[in-house]
Amino acid sequence: MTTSEHLEELARRLRGANRPFAIATVVRTEDLTSAKAGAKALIDSQGDMEGWIGGGCAQPAVRKAALQAIDDGRARLIRVRPGEVKQGGTGVEEYEAHCHSGGTLEIFVEPVLPRPSLMVLGASPVGRVLARLAHEVGYRVAVACRAEDASLYPGVERLIEGFVLGDAAEPGGAVVVATQGRSDKPALEAALAMDTGYFAFVASRRKAAKIKQELLESGCDAARVNAIRAPAGLDITAVTPEEVAVAILGELIQFRRAPLPQANSVEVDHDGSRVLVEVISQASCGEPDSD
Repeated sequence: MTTSEHLEELARRLRGANRPFAIATVVRTEDLTSAKAGAKALIDSQGDMEGWIGGGCAQPAVRKAALQAIDDGRARLIRVRPGEVKQGGTGVEEYEAHCHSGGTLEIFVEPVLPRPSLMVLGASPVGRVLARLAHEVGYRVAVACRAEDASLYPGVERLIEGFVLGDAAEPGGAVVVATQGRSDKPALEAALAMDTGYFAFVASRRKAAKIKQELLESGCDAARVNAIRAPAGLDITAVTPEEVAVAILGELIQFRRAPLPQANSVEVDHDGSRVLVEVISQASCGEPDSD
């Protein structure tokens, strides 16, 4: 297997395992260098490198840039050269080389990140639209809903009948409870037990307060259940289920790119009534009650 085929196979495996990595490609060289333009390497999230982009002169710089790219999701062009490094406004990150060859390498480092995950609990109109739109913009979407509602999600990537989630949700993923009156409390209790990065609950203000009180009485952590944050969902004066879903999806994207501040809730109109989209931190609960 050639180096190129090996890297392609490794990249395929990492994508299949939903693991981030970066690809470093030599795009330009000056003077004598061990790697030439077109040389590639793959760097995983642990800093392990496969492929060839030069020897000890370039590898530490590439490894550092790759880990930064995986962390912030931003591609970068780096230059590894002898002599004193002077960072300028050129958009190229400079690294000093300490090799005797005296050559210069310019290397493009591109992160390849896992598709973000979203779990939608419930089969309300908002939930169904949100699942479809999130899939269209690149989210890996899983749905948990009552067995009798499963047919409302044709073609969803992963479907769970009921709210016994086990390891279905990925750590740090996004979760939106959109049951809207159908098994709200069991869905919330299941979601509160998950390690979530973004957690939104769609309900009226009055009903949200009532269910939160029930969650407290069933043993969920008070500080977390009561932590209503603002805003949740972009304030676009949404009215229809489709518009509410767009508002939530917009905030999901915003949260993914730049985590939101702590306070997080906003009201939007929905079918003539007030709807509260509310973010609640991860919490542990006692034994869930039936609904």
